[in-house]
Amino acid sequence: MQRIGLTGGIAAGKSVAARRFDELGAVVVDADVLAREAVAPGTVGLGEVVAAFGPAVVDETGALDRAALARIVFSDTEARARLDAIVHPVVRRLAAEREAAAAALDGGAVVVQDIPLLVETGQAEDFHVVVVVHAPAVLRVERLVRLRGMARADAEARVAAQARDEDRLAVADVVLDGSGTDVDLRAQVDELWARLAVEREDERAAGQP
Repeated sequence: MQRIGLTGGIAAGKSVAARRFDELGAVVVDADVLAREAVAPGTVGLGEVVAAFGPAVVDETGALDRAALARIVFSDTEARARLDAIVHPVVRRLAAEREAAAAALDGGAVVVQDIPLLVETGQAEDFHVVVVVHAPAVLRVERLVRLRGMARADAEARVAAQARDEDRLAVADVVLDGSGTDVDLRAQVDELWARLAVEREDERAAGQP
């Protein structure tokens, strides 16, 4: 099984790359999806979040009010660390379970773990290949404002709360340029997928007696 760690700053284009990996046949494990599972209604995780941040982070349906929680943690480093300590261990456990299931079905599967905070959580060494989708911070802020309707101050806070571009690039085995169009980025993923397929074939051939 080949394990790929996929990361990138918010609004860099990582989700476009992840979708293309999925279309090409990879098993994509999305850390954001797992993070939502970790704090779903009725979970221990949600109870711990409420205990840490108060009932105001839960909406009228009993679900986590992600916007209310974001307003707290993205302006307070210590609060964000408390949240991470609750959610990250659960996400890692769920990701390991998804990987084990993929390996059980296909020992030669390509698993792409889509992890926004791969650098911040120190997971770069856990993967055969680390792929970083890169776009300059100023462009990512503009995308958040223009495409997601965020206030500029909120967009800047989201970008600043993540790892610096240079820290992500320092751990990258492969850098995909997310500053262009979705079509351009998908083409880069296609090229990488083909290159990795050749490498897998070479490794299998080298392992034969």
